[in-house]
Amino acid sequence: MAGCRLASKGKSLADSSFQSEIQSIRSFLAMQKTSPGTHGNAPANDESLNTHSLVSPRYAKKYKAKQLTPRILDAYQNVAQLSLTDAVMRFLQIWQALPDFGLSYVVVRFKGSRKDEVLGIGPNRLIRIDLAVGDVVKTWRYNNMKQWNVNWDIRQVAIEFEGNINIAFACVTADCKIVHEFIGGYIFMSTRSRAKSDTLNEELFHKLTGGHDAL
Repeated sequence: MAGCRLASKGKSLADSSFQSEIQSIRSFLAMQKTSPGTHGNAPANDESLNTHSLVSPRYAKKYKAKQLTPRILDAYQNVAQLSLTDAVMRFLQIWQALPDFGLSYVVVRFKGSRKDEVLGIGPNRLIRIDLAVGDVVKTWRYNNMKQWNVNWDIRQVAIEFEGNINIAFACVTADCKIVHEFIGGYIFMSTRSRAKSDTLNEELFHKLTGGHDAL
């Protein structure tokens, strides 16, 4: 699992973050184990528990309160003995382990398409998502990107990838400048070294995020 997560970020098993990925996965799996004495302080059918205030509307519609209550109590028992700081750290670990962590979404209209779709913008990839059903249609990685630019007259983003793959889209719910800045910012971060002596290249940053042409 750690190897797959690194690969999704364009990194190998030799990367220095490999051990931290393993520890993150182990911590996440440990949280799914039910602690001894689960429901010791409250019965599983505790009707006083307001499940709708503890879960998202999507899950509140999908499951009944009597189905959610045992799962909520299980989760509570796993963090009940933690300090506030440890509980927050545990929450952040779970959040960062989610498949969609770090993605920002914009509704776009791809060139040649007659319907709106969703573009997911991540630190290392772009994702084309079917707006109607939420399925991932296509994924493009930045390390395969040759160039991108914005036609500021028609507000259209055009991207060229290796293998003669070209895509273009207009943004529906955001200014195309935001998408341009996201892509440029993430590519700039990928060029940064972890070394403390690595100084900020402001000229490159502004070129990647603010210019009319990039790469």
